Amino acid sequence: MEWPLFGVSLSIGDVALRPVTDADLPAIDVLFPEDVEQDPGWQHFAGLSAQQNRRRLLVQQIWHHRGSWSPSSWCLDLAVEVSGELVGMQALEADDFAKLRTVDSSSWLAVHARGRGTAVAMRTAILGLAFDHLGAVAAITSARVDNAPSLAVSRRLGYLDNGVSLTDSPTGVVQLQHLRLTRENWAASPVNVTGLDSCLAWFGVSD
Repeated sequence: MEWPLFGVSLSIGDVALRPVTDADLPAIDVLFPEDVEQDPGWQHFAGLSAQQNRRRLLVQQIWHHRGSWSPSSWCLDLAVEVSGELVGMQALEADDFAKLRTVDSSSWLAVHARGRGTAVAMRTAILGLAFDHLGAVAAITSARVDNAPSLAVSRRLGYLDNGVSLTDSPTGVVQLQHLRLTRENWAASPVNVTGLDSCLAWFGVSD
């Protein structure tokens, strides 16, 4: 059986997003930036270097999201391409989406691809998918309080601050700024979405 979500694609301008495939993993491994923090609760294998564990966890997380997918809990990992060049990843996820209609997101860009407006475009693309095609009523996200670029992207797209919390990280306890965007504050953008109709049920959405 072919994974039906592989047929989903999003595009806005010269930025295109599609589900990550195993064929993408070698390139994603090379592009994955050192400044992207991973969950400190994930187990590190003895005998592997810190870099080897980072790469293993990145790949296993992608496989886990695919293998554990259910309509009540899902995470769509999307490869981000600019003019056909792979430059990063964008994730859209939700729990109990059929009832809560709320999505979360996370992303990263290769260092050389930053500062070109791609981060805004890729977030816009998944918000278009969530609000205009899946029927979301809210989108949340969070970033360290010192992650000014990520916070700037969120605020530019209309997210409002929604509290601060503490969390552990590989560098110690840090503050997380939480943000929330509602459908009413979403400024719809011309995002092209294809291949979604046949797998709406996978997201907990009826036709």
